Amino acid sequence: MLSPTTAPTSLYGQPLYGQTPDGNRLKAGVFNEHEVRAAAGLTMALGTTAFVFAYFARVYAPIQVVTTVFFVEFLMRVLFGFQYSPVRWATRWMTSRRPPEWASAKPKRFAWSMGLVMSFAMMVITNVGIRGALPLTICLICITLMWMEAVLGLCVGCEIHGFLVRRGWAQKDPAYEVCAHGACSIATRP
Repeated sequence: MLSPTTAPTSLYGQPLYGQTPDGNRLKAGVFNEHEVRAAAGLTMALGTTAFVFAYFARVYAPIQVVTTVFFVEFLMRVLFGFQYSPVRWATRWMTSRRPPEWASAKPKRFAWSMGLVMSFAMMVITNVGIRGALPLTICLICITLMWMEAVLGLCVGCEIHGFLVRRGWAQKDPAYEVCAHGACSIATRP
């Protein structure tokens, strides 16, 4: 039986306590996949709106504000966890009627680190006044990644993390590593 708690801990993510199928005690950091996907949808809507203003109306203030907000949002997620994210409060309300679907915190943190790098780049680029193909390309990549997470449930950062683990270039979470759609699974060798 697995049960989440919000008790303070040094564990990254919401702590999940319980017992594994083989009877071992479990303490792992997880996030609710439904909340994470809803957050991707909200940020996608914000980013797309700012993108439309910037590249079709040539009004750049919204994209400058949104990229700064995204940087702060991803910084909070990477440093402290999704449970302290400002966007999470809205998504928690939006998904409150759905039972949680727990996903490992480590692959999500990797994905959010990618988001942090891209949002930092966009914040710098848009706030110093760079226009043209570079911010357009980065913005479209970000919107596409958020759409894939929100609509398809495909976390590209989690897929990359799973690839790195399978190659032996990164370590999986030893306690509990389950990603949506099996992105973190490692095939057993015969």
